Amino acid sequence: MYSENIHFSRAGIKFTDKHGRELSVNEAFSKAFVRFHNWLADFGLMLVHLINDNIPSHSLRNAVFRLAGGQIGNSVVHMSARFFSPSGIKIGDDTIVGYRAFLDGRDKLVIGSHVDIASEVMIYNSEHNLDSQDFHAAQSPVEIGDYVFIGPRVIILPGVKVGKGAVIAAGAVVTKDVPEFAIVGGVPAKIIGERENKDPHYKLGRARLFQ
Repeated sequence: MYSENIHFSRAGIKFTDKHGRELSVNEAFSKAFVRFHNWLADFGLMLVHLINDNIPSHSLRNAVFRLAGGQIGNSVVHMSARFFSPSGIKIGDDTIVGYRAFLDGRDKLVIGSHVDIASEVMIYNSEHNLDSQDFHAAQSPVEIGDYVFIGPRVIILPGVKVGKGAVIAAGAVVTKDVPEFAIVGGVPAKIIGERENKDPHYKLGRARLFQ
């Protein structure tokens, strides 16, 4: 709770939420507990990001990601990646997440195996409801299939499913599902081609050692 939500008068103490609605004592303490829990979560996330930014060891960064609740196979997350709620994120094997990528785990985010995610890609599964009275957040899971390639600075929005083998061109904004092996690009992303190899078996190989 913040000080502007606590009001003192001769009649006693009154609690309000951020919209000015009066709260009972139980409601106020419940909100205070949630706020304190969020502060602790934010502090833990700060430690994860501090290690991600400064420790050039994929194994150590993966271990810290797992300690924060995330699931990751034999994959690589490059330095300076950012997360919301790692416990909602699952990453398969032989997947590479690029420099300064952002992965949102406030709802389920499932990333398959052999997925190549380039630098500064942003994947969201929570966004504000613009038509709601309180501007509340609406959440939807995101799923990225095996052998997907996501180009630099792509944005993937909540509720999207990217099918196996799909390719998303650099700078695209993906607002709806992408079929298997489709190539999409643009804002919003649209199908611009189709991948010829429908039976991929490649491995991405080693990522850069100190990045």
